[in-house]
Amino acid sequence: MSEEHVRPNPDDLLAHVQAEEARQARGKLKVFLGYAAGVGKTYAMLEAAHQRLAQGIDVVIGCVETHNRPETEALVARLEVIPRLQVAYRGATLPEMDVEAVLARRPQLALVDELAHTNAPGSSHPKRYFDIQDLLAAGIDVHTTLNVQHLESLNDVVAQITGITVREKVPDSILDAASEIEVVDLPPPELLQRLQEGKVYVPEQAARAIQQFFRMGNLTALRELTLRRTAARVDEQMRAYMQTRAISGPWPAGERLLVCVSSHPLGERLVRAARRLADELKAEWFAVHVETPGNARQPQTRAEQVTRILQLTEELGGKAFTVPGQDVANAILDYARRHNVTKIIVGKPLRPRWIEYLRGSIVDRLIAQSGNIDIYIISSEVENKPSAASAPWRPHRPWQCYAWSAALVGAVTLLGIPIHRVISPVNLVMLYLAAVVIAAIYLGRGPAILASVLGVLTFDFFLIEPRLTLTVADTEYIFTFIGLFVVGLVISSLAARSREQAEAAQRRELQAVALYELSRDLAAAGGLDDILQAVIRHVGETFGREGVILLPVGDSLQPRAFSPGLTLKENALTVALWAFKHGQPAGRGTDTLPAAELRCMPLKTVRGVVGVLGVKPTDPGSSLAPEQRRLLEAFASQSALAIERAELAEQARQARLLRATEELQQALLNSISHDLRTPMVSITGALTSLEEDGARLDEATRHSLTVMAREEAERLNRLVGNLLDMTRIEAGALKAVEEPCDVQEVISATLERLQGRLANRPVIVDAPPVLAPMDFVLMVQVLGNLLDNALKYSPDNTPIEVTVRSTGGALEIAVADRGVGVPPEDLERIFDKFYRVHRPGEVSGTGLGLAICKGIVEAHRGRIWAQNRPGGGTIITMALPCEQSSSGKGSGNDVGKEE
Repeated sequence: MSEEHVRPNPDDLLAHVQAEEARQARGKLKVFLGYAAGVGKTYAMLEAAHQRLAQGIDVVIGCVETHNRPETEALVARLEVIPRLQVAYRGATLPEMDVEAVLARRPQLALVDELAHTNAPGSSHPKRYFDIQDLLAAGIDVHTTLNVQHLESLNDVVAQITGITVREKVPDSILDAASEIEVVDLPPPELLQRLQEGKVYVPEQAARAIQQFFRMGNLTALRELTLRRTAARVDEQMRAYMQTRAISGPWPAGERLLVCVSSHPLGERLVRAARRLADELKAEWFAVHVETPGNARQPQTRAEQVTRILQLTEELGGKAFTVPGQDVANAILDYARRHNVTKIIVGKPLRPRWIEYLRGSIVDRLIAQSGNIDIYIISSEVENKPSAASAPWRPHRPWQCYAWSAALVGAVTLLGIPIHRVISPVNLVMLYLAAVVIAAIYLGRGPAILASVLGVLTFDFFLIEPRLTLTVADTEYIFTFIGLFVVGLVISSLAARSREQAEAAQRRELQAVALYELSRDLAAAGGLDDILQAVIRHVGETFGREGVILLPVGDSLQPRAFSPGLTLKENALTVALWAFKHGQPAGRGTDTLPAAELRCMPLKTVRGVVGVLGVKPTDPGSSLAPEQRRLLEAFASQSALAIERAELAEQARQARLLRATEELQQALLNSISHDLRTPMVSITGALTSLEEDGARLDEATRHSLTVMAREEAERLNRLVGNLLDMTRIEAGALKAVEEPCDVQEVISATLERLQGRLANRPVIVDAPPVLAPMDFVLMVQVLGNLLDNALKYSPDNTPIEVTVRSTGGALEIAVADRGVGVPPEDLERIFDKFYRVHRPGEVSGTGLGLAICKGIVEAHRGRIWAQNRPGGGTIITMALPCEQSSSGKGSGNDVGKEE
């Protein structure tokens, strides 16, 4: 069928159209790819630019390195060159491409040499390929050059070949996104000749390069890597073309091998044969296992055999895939056509030929339906013998199911015997068909077939004349028997297949539900610890295994969450550390340290490995099935993303905290600088006046200046003291030395300390003689701050009241004023650092006094709070634990005084 008469897949066509639209909005990237410096990439790029210029295309040079080669400089001289930026770095001036100038010039085509170049520090982007992305996003076409050793995916291969690790790397996605790749090739002998003639490096550099890098073996290997990488890109473009146009293929432009594997031990031989054939043909190869609904009933040993074969494929350099399907042959051919496979390798059927006639042969179907795909059949005499890895044959259902099937047919027969004289025997066939359907749905395929056979026999023996014999008087019943048998087989097959599909769908649903529940709990988790506990809980519920999550701490791993009762042996951390460093599973059930008790899964994201998930079976003899391993890998992926999200959230929180701290520090500096500067200015002014005009000032003025300077010095001392006290509280250095103290003495000492500030303000004290454990000096400071706060925010002619009460094992000391009060929304915040209630006629202060009071009270294991006073004013109360006290009769008025 021709390409024009094939209807492409709508989804593939839509994706292709969307990709084309996205490419139309961007510029086109053309990469001139070579295997080493000196093959002529820059020269080829300049020649192509001149051809485009001759076609009327606007071409400019953004950055081209001529390396003082006359022929290259001659080509550059005939093109417009955008001047480069001069970036200063460590005393040197480095020229870099001026991206902004190129964008402002907006040519149709820009030439940018050396795609893998690292820009000088201070440039807008660290790598030149980021600059090229900006040009492409602006709709400017770009021609650039690249050596194959700079590709990220080939970095380790190049290091192995040449012994040199290339530092400047380019992601493969940049090359994959290129609209066109042109290989610039030159035979290695000619390149070495150019190098010796000084056309690549100066003579001193050339000699050193020949010794270290430009050796014939290195160049030949790099040349092959370049051609292979380009061929892979062309093959990818061809397959995309075939897919969007629904071309079934294959197009044998390049060999691609597919080997069919199953749980049979012959699979290992097939994989090795595929590897040898792929080496001979220099072809890419795959191993594909088709997972049908019937695989769920196979023994665990067979599932593990499939896993070993797929692992062997990856170890030998192939790609292993498991695809779901109802029919093995159709699934294999569909995969082969979609991936442009040219050869399929299968094993020769080892079952008896009569079974192949009854059940069909996958090999025969592949040969009949393969079309242009070649089929290779591998056989082995050794594999005909049973092996320890293959389980002996056993029925796929227990014998009880067959017994139930026979009993079901017997029940139908017992029902039919008394009514067969009333109902035509032909109509009784429906009862046997119903029995077959019931057996197929609830018992399985084998019991349903047994029900079909027994149904024919019992129907003939008990219900057809002559009864109790297998002879038939009326030959028409022969067709009834045949119809009953055939229809029974078909119904049993269809019903059993439906049941298997339902079971497979149910298993997939359970897996999807498990993943959904894990994702839901991870999304709802409030922090890293909640995430880790959710993962451990789901691992236990889903897999019936104990789990542990280890996260990096410095150069080692530390368990952060684990199942209750889980104990780790000494080698567990070694296995986990290997999995973390290499990003590969290790431990139980793997090829790395398989004797370990844990199976360690690296928690990988695009940013790297964030931790390790270890699972341990509660039953030492149990192992994970292949589908359980895939589900566990999905669990690990979800967990890694959640852990990364939590870490990023913590980093964001730390960044916000740092920003808030910086803002707070700035506010503190602004506030403190003002509060410190004000008394300093007053002190300086007073002292200056006394120094310069002291002789001309009368005694009263000198006394007034001296008093003002002393008061401002005391104010400055209080500010500095508050700052030091707040620093001690935040550092945890403030320790309360609690001793039995008389509360009346604490109040008296506080009033005496504030005597100068109280002046004529009345202070009413209501305090019985109470002994309470407290730090005398610190409590005097608290009361002093509370009284000072009341003095600031209440009128001069109003009293301040100090009340002491013992309630419920606590000593409450309250300071009340008759000021303007505190807005209700600020009652909790007035104890925060640097917080002050904004009122008309602001009073001076740093907002630290009440914060210091809170810190000292909490150091006494107490609490402090504020409330508005009925009738106006504020009451600030502190409650201290009072373990021992003695009281006597007396009134607070005995010690109260008005000052």
